[in-house]
Amino acid sequence: MERIKTIIMGAAGRDFHNFNTYFRDNDRYEVVAFTATQIPDIDDRKYPAELAGKLYPDGIKIYPESELMDLIAKHNVTEVVFSYSDLPYDYVMSRSAMVNAAGADFRLMGTKNTQIESSKPLIGICAVRTGCGKSQTTRRVAKLLQDMGKKVVAIRHPMPYGNLAEQKVQRFAELSDLDKHKCTIEEREEYEPHIVSGTIIYAGVDYEAILREAEKEADIILWDGGNNDMSFYKTDLLITVADPHRPGDEMYYYPGEANLRASDVIVINKMESADAEDIQLVRENIQEVNPNAIVIDGASPIFVDDYQQIAGKRVLVVEDGPTLTHGEMTYGAGVVAAQKFGAAELVDPRPYTVGTITATFEKYPGIGTLLPAMGYSDQQIKDLEETINKTDCDLVIIGTPIDLRKLVNINKPALRVTYELQEIGKPDLQDVLAKF
Repeated sequence: MERIKTIIMGAAGRDFHNFNTYFRDNDRYEVVAFTATQIPDIDDRKYPAELAGKLYPDGIKIYPESELMDLIAKHNVTEVVFSYSDLPYDYVMSRSAMVNAAGADFRLMGTKNTQIESSKPLIGICAVRTGCGKSQTTRRVAKLLQDMGKKVVAIRHPMPYGNLAEQKVQRFAELSDLDKHKCTIEEREEYEPHIVSGTIIYAGVDYEAILREAEKEADIILWDGGNNDMSFYKTDLLITVADPHRPGDEMYYYPGEANLRASDVIVINKMESADAEDIQLVRENIQEVNPNAIVIDGASPIFVDDYQQIAGKRVLVVEDGPTLTHGEMTYGAGVVAAQKFGAAELVDPRPYTVGTITATFEKYPGIGTLLPAMGYSDQQIKDLEETINKTDCDLVIIGTPIDLRKLVNINKPALRVTYELQEIGKPDLQDVLAKF
């Protein structure tokens, strides 16, 4: 039988996982290419032969998504599999129209063919959008389980921006492991808080191999999701985080709505800084699609050492990169701190940007007067440092999940904002986990 020629559209995460779990050893299909978008510098590479399996001895080329239509025609492709996340439905269906117009089928894969089952109890933490607060929710769940005497191991959604073969399975138990694995800013933002809190964390490319290693040292495994993607693993308890600062997005972004509908528990986060009517809209949408879910009210209050320095200052706010770019947020913890503690002005970094940071603003013009902490490569980290240091401001407020001052040399005063999840009232996560 002639193999079905297939292209997988992705962003170095779900695409590789879908391939590994369903297509890698499936002789009904021939994956002729991956396409890449959303994350810089992952196209024009190869998914290596060491990971691609016996059907692909030369590996599989990764192309920019902009070449998708040409690739469909060149390879006479029958099927295109859409495999990345945090996208509005009109974007997804526009890609479907393009693929269908070229004559190919357009496919969205569900969980039955892609989720891996664990031998250990597994709790998934997902979200309806990037930047909802998965990380602090995962840390909160980990601490509660550790307080119950459980050995917790977290597995993080992939961020394989380096050598894919070398990143097949990564284990982080010490801060030195971040340097060992040559982690980007984005990776450090997700891994470092777990390490500091005493939780071992795994990540990489091959998520079955990762799971089998994690099972060897865990009583309970936590899936720490990325973007608003679905869990790569079959969950015994699924927790989804919703954001009332973007009300309605839980019903309009792929695949966040799938998480909302599938969840056992939904945390409405950031309630301390959201409008009451927006919180109510999120509640109504939850009630409409998943009335049996346990709903937990939550807040992520901010903490700033020496916050008195902010009053009256012209400040540059640096926020988490993915939250501002494809997450489409126009503010984060840094802006909240600037407003709360009396900053005189938010300084616009755009006149001072250089290199890849300039390119980021060109790709995402809606960012506004904030600076996304982009750091997918050494060059991008250098460009970020130069942009910060060129910006004419009195003070830098760092709203990223890690202390950026450890990675870039900032030539002016800088303060860091931190935040943790706090449940409001009952039920809370303690109740949920005790029952679990």
